[in-house]
Amino acid sequence: MPPKKADQNTNVRKPIIGRLGTNLKMGIVGLPNVGKSTFFNILTKLQASAENFPFCTIDPNEGRVPVPDSRFDFLCEKYKPASKVPAFLNVVDIAGLVKGANEGHGLGNAFLSHIKACDGIFHMIRIFDDDEIVHVEGNVDPIRDIEIINDELRLKDLDYVQKIHDEMEKKVVRAGDKSLKFEYEVLHKIVDILQNQNKAVRYHDWNDKEIDILNKHLLLTSKPIVYLLNMSENEYIKKKNKWLPKIKQWVDTNDQGATVIPYSAAFELKLTEMEEEERKKYLQENNLTSQMDKIIVTGYKALQLSYFFTAGEDEVKCWTIQNGARAPQAAGRIHTDFEKGFIMAEVMKYEDFKENGTEAAVKAAGKYRQQGKQYVVEDGDIIFFKFNAGAGLSGGKK
Repeated sequence: MPPKKADQNTNVRKPIIGRLGTNLKMGIVGLPNVGKSTFFNILTKLQASAENFPFCTIDPNEGRVPVPDSRFDFLCEKYKPASKVPAFLNVVDIAGLVKGANEGHGLGNAFLSHIKACDGIFHMIRIFDDDEIVHVEGNVDPIRDIEIINDELRLKDLDYVQKIHDEMEKKVVRAGDKSLKFEYEVLHKIVDILQNQNKAVRYHDWNDKEIDILNKHLLLTSKPIVYLLNMSENEYIKKKNKWLPKIKQWVDTNDQGATVIPYSAAFELKLTEMEEEERKKYLQENNLTSQMDKIIVTGYKALQLSYFFTAGEDEVKCWTIQNGARAPQAAGRIHTDFEKGFIMAEVMKYEDFKENGTEAAVKAAGKYRQQGKQYVVEDGDIIFFKFNAGAGLSGGKK
């Protein structure tokens, strides 16, 4: 039976600035002594004892943490599978940058190369006072600190692009090489944005062809940023800090649309040292919440990632895809043969499954859909793939 043409999802995939893939990383960036390593250690402690899917340290400063999701928890509770596999966020702890890093100060070039290897940035900003923790600039001033980091990334990009631009100018302007004209024009625009407008590359509205050029270079200022404001425990509990409105105003003016999350490393660290029941009781009694789930989910989404589910008694699993992936590409995440021999995707929306209780009930309600090659997979879809087995493989879902 061929896939139904009705109800086809017609979303148009938007071009993505950055690496294409699903094994993407968020780097923790900031000045020294702002709480970067503490945050990384909280992630380690938070997930080290998690059943079935512990925090995995890839090397001393890199790890991956499960993405919390109540939908995944519901499916695991429903099926009680032998295997539970959530989505993961890869996180890298990058040593502190200092002013002048783009010129090599403070081992800056090495640190900046570590940022280039990441796909998004957790920008850690200190907004707490503590005489025992020295601030590299002498005093706490989050706006200044944000601008120092952003300027270092911008100046490093400018140094990198300017060299390529100047070399290409010789070929295009002087030698008349028309084949490089468009790329030269894009590089010229990038230099103007970085040098004359003093802005990050990600602020500009690039078209598809320009993004193809951008993605050859993976510029530091093209990466999405999530601002993490590290407060003292006391101020986090009181939900007050003099810098919060000033930072919000700065972000609204200079990095419109960026996500800002106030949190307290000291508070979160304290929670990790409590037993689960003690932690729940403490949060409930004091009307407090941990921000770690929000931070992890926000970082994952900043990388323009989402996932679909396969679910059954053997396994409940989240399969990471890039936003806008079509059904055959999603099938290929399970096995390349699923993509090559793709026939259709049988799709249930999570909400429909939860409401109706069983796959049979979803079908009876007329909400079980057969989708073809043009279907754009949506976050949280529960999918059963059918494909042409060939080569002795058997059809079905993983």
